[in-house]
Amino acid sequence: MPDMLVKLYELQDDWSFLQTQAAKGIAIRKPIGPEKHLIEAWVEEHFSDAWSSEVDMALANRPLTCFIALKGNELIGFACYDATALGFFGPTGVAEEHRGQGTGKALLQACLLDMKLKGYGYAVIGAVGPAAFYANAVGAVEIPDSTPSIWKNWLHTPEEHL
Repeated sequence: MPDMLVKLYELQDDWSFLQTQAAKGIAIRKPIGPEKHLIEAWVEEHFSDAWSSEVDMALANRPLTCFIALKGNELIGFACYDATALGFFGPTGVAEEHRGQGTGKALLQACLLDMKLKGYGYAVIGAVGPAAFYANAVGAVEIPDSTPSIWKNWLHTPEEHL
């Protein structure tokens, strides 16, 4: 799976996706400290131990480099950056039963605009699965010869994979 590159300086400073999600009863925001264990456990349950570890890193950053999506009091998605490496977006995920509402795209946009506000010029989306989604959503382009990326020699169990 290749990496992709996003030109943050070409993204419009448009946060209207927050209102679009709010109209669907979904709040996109940064978490607070007491929520850390709940978020990490949810990510581990719905995705993987490795992603939960990356969320832990994002929640340790100051300021936080993680956004969550809530429907009422239910966690339905998350997105992080600067968790695996500086300038990298991900991991990100939305609970299967809540997909198709634009929440994944909203989480992506929140992270990328946050990165832009911090002064990043580019973002790397690591080990991309849905390349067409990222190309359409934020104009991401594939980085040639980027597989297996930063994960080339990562320490993991035989069961873990990207």
